[in-house]
Amino acid sequence: MKRNLGPENPLYPSLTTIVGTVVDGRPNFLAVAHVGNMNHGQPQYLSFGINKKHHSGRGIHEHRQFSVCIPGEDLVVETDYVGLVSGRNTDKSQLFELFEGVLPYAPLIKRCPVCMECRLDRVIDFETHEVFVGEIVATHAEEGVLRADGKIDIAEVRPLLFDMSSVSYWSLGAPVAKCWSVGKGMKRRLRGEQ
Repeated sequence: MKRNLGPENPLYPSLTTIVGTVVDGRPNFLAVAHVGNMNHGQPQYLSFGINKKHHSGRGIHEHRQFSVCIPGEDLVVETDYVGLVSGRNTDKSQLFELFEGVLPYAPLIKRCPVCMECRLDRVIDFETHEVFVGEIVATHAEEGVLRADGKIDIAEVRPLLFDMSSVSYWSLGAPVAKCWSVGKGMKRRLRGEQ
């Protein structure tokens, strides 16, 4: 029997990212786990939600650019740190070695195996939070995390997963099945195509 938990969001674990922007002339970073894909067409968009009090929001509004980097498990301490301290009173600009991409106000972290540069498309306003929707302008990936076909190998990235119920970072497990494949037998069977 299931218990009614009320209006609780159980959509965890979620991918942990580091969002970068420029505030007051210097790079600033924030750990963000509420990130979502918006579409798979072109152009591609992603979104993330943060509290309006976060210092990074100011830089995103001002420059309309930001980065979303995917840290590996080896960056768990630094990732947690940038989520614990505010750029309002802590200079996080020297924490990471950066590299340049296309957008001048989207700082990219060299140690993150995957980073995306985004241009702000729109902001969805809620009472306490804002959801930033960005168009992905460029994606940068380390050669070591790419498969032979040029796609990102998530097992090589070793991303951090965030779980709200345990307030813990988790690692990625083994693959379970191939998407858009494992259910084909059931589809044929239910259509009587056996």
